[in-house]
Amino acid sequence: MSKLKLNRIKIVLLENNRTSKDLANHLGKTESTVSRWCTNEVQPTVETLYEISKYLKVDIRELLVSTGK
Repeated sequence: MSKLKLNRIKIVLLENNRTSKDLANHLGKTESTVSRWCTNEVQPTVETLYEISKYLKVDIRELLVSTGK
């Protein structure tokens, strides 16, 4: 069974010239945790998504895969 792509964290990091290590350091999380978010192995909490959006200066909706058609 393939993983559902629920977030776009990895893509938005690249678009903002940031690394997962930068994000991990900013949030006080391990690089492993951020890596698991970026590969959609696990999902961050809504509160963490909010902190990520503030750090990357993007709308929180840019971090999620749209369900609209």
